[in-house]
Amino acid sequence: MTAYLVLGSIAVLLALLVHGRISPAILFVTWAGGYHLLGLSSQQAFLSSFTNPALATLILLLLVSLALERSPLLDHLSSSLLRGSQPRATLKLGGFAALVSAFMNNTAVVGALLGPLSKQRLHPPSKLLIPLSYASILGGITTLVGTSTNLVVNSFAVESGLPALHMFQFTLVGLPVAIMCIVVMALGARLLPANAATEQESRSAYFLEARLAPDSPLVGRSIEQNRLRNLEGLFLVEIERDGHLISPVGPAEVLHAGDVLVFTGEIAKVQALQRFPGLQVFGAGADALLKSNLVEVVISNQSDLANRTLRDVDFRTMFDAGVVGIRRGDKRLTGQLGRIPLRVGDSLLLAAGPDFFQHRNLDRNFHVLNGAGLRPRMTSRQSTLSLSGFAAVILLSALEWLPLFSGLLILLAALLATGLLTLGEMRRRFPFELMIVIGSALTIAGVIERSGAAALMAGWMRAAFDGYGVYGALVGVYLITLALTELVTNNAAAALAFPIALGTARAFGVDPTPFVMVVAYGASAGFLIPFGYQTHLMVYSAGRYRMRDFLRAGLPISVTYSIGVLLLVPLVFPFRPA
Repeated sequence: MTAYLVLGSIAVLLALLVHGRISPAILFVTWAGGYHLLGLSSQQAFLSSFTNPALATLILLLLVSLALERSPLLDHLSSSLLRGSQPRATLKLGGFAALVSAFMNNTAVVGALLGPLSKQRLHPPSKLLIPLSYASILGGITTLVGTSTNLVVNSFAVESGLPALHMFQFTLVGLPVAIMCIVVMALGARLLPANAATEQESRSAYFLEARLAPDSPLVGRSIEQNRLRNLEGLFLVEIERDGHLISPVGPAEVLHAGDVLVFTGEIAKVQALQRFPGLQVFGAGADALLKSNLVEVVISNQSDLANRTLRDVDFRTMFDAGVVGIRRGDKRLTGQLGRIPLRVGDSLLLAAGPDFFQHRNLDRNFHVLNGAGLRPRMTSRQSTLSLSGFAAVILLSALEWLPLFSGLLILLAALLATGLLTLGEMRRRFPFELMIVIGSALTIAGVIERSGAAALMAGWMRAAFDGYGVYGALVGVYLITLALTELVTNNAAAALAFPIALGTARAFGVDPTPFVMVVAYGASAGFLIPFGYQTHLMVYSAGRYRMRDFLRAGLPISVTYSIGVLLLVPLVFPFRPA
């Protein structure tokens, strides 16, 4: 009976994850805490999930990546990768991004290349950004540290008493699959839209300008007194006064004769300004002074803005900037911007104040597509030393001369000692939510196994695929994981699929390794839906994509990827090793 109740609760968890209104971190910790309170998980088991060695290694890797992503390597090489025809550029970009993503965090790679690719003029950015996101996934499946999903699956394996996965255990399957998919990606470049470059967009569509006449009764009164803050469909974002910009505009700002008031929102709502005497609307174009003050950013997956409105967070005070426009995919959102719930991947056009780039919370919340850098880049010497240190850690781990955890710990200490990484930066960007999700998922996976729910599901799998043998069961586990990763996050998919895979392998009496590996590969196979993978969200608005763009470009990749994985895994990891 307990097994059925656990399975029912997992079904509710999955439904809530698909719904997307509640963050995975809250859902997972609630379920894990609930299982503990109900006596399904002991205090020791609950706490040990958050001290799992593989989870600790993942946290160290992400913290080290904070310094490595400041290397100018990606910026220097990005322009040379794009020379030549569109398929050739896609092939070079895909190969390079996959190579770097094999050892660096996927979001760091995409974040570093997002700005340069959006601003270049050799090819439409929309032809390159989906391939960039796909390539970062493909590189991630080739090594243990290539993606957090591999380390998550490793943490499940260790927790279940299986041998830990090795650094290049993923390579024999991951590398051929990655090469095949990158070639298909280059051949299918025509499937992607040729949307205009970011800088070529007519930003004047975002603005409405109005000049304050000298005899206007609005002169000498504040914004609040003139009731200019809560207009229907429009929002006062900047004031141009005697060649200078006032941005952002506070409620106590007093208007002067000749002020140019710049509004944003639904430009069609110009009639809202007609009730203000002496306010002369003279066009929707923004002059060079205004354009020089614009910064375009993409909301990051670590941002505190996700699922909150501008009004909720007091955006102007938080960042010294006003939001001029919001774009989600290929759609520019209209209406009262302060009331729109923001999402990860939304592109914001900001009218930045003088202190915008001094705010220390920018790198956590945004990927900047234009404007000055958020943090100083490393010098060539610093970059060489830090990347060499990281390469040494990977090599020593692969040769089993030094545990990966120990190597990363030494490297982290060196980065802190040399000032290339600071405690403040670690505090701001500590992957707290990821730690909560994975630690809670380990507890949930343990409950599924100990309650008999995993054995029950394994029995169903055996009955369903009995006529197809163990290979049919392997295909079934992969397809379940693939479906989950398209519906929920990749780490959540791994957490839910791993107990099924392990139970199925035991039900058939075979080595669990091939089942563990197809969960790892399947959990990274999110190519069809932009909302299931964080790098897809990063490029979604920057490339002005629609849902169908991901479906058209991703279907050939998903099919090629799946065929490669399902053919190679049983060959490289046999069910009954000799």
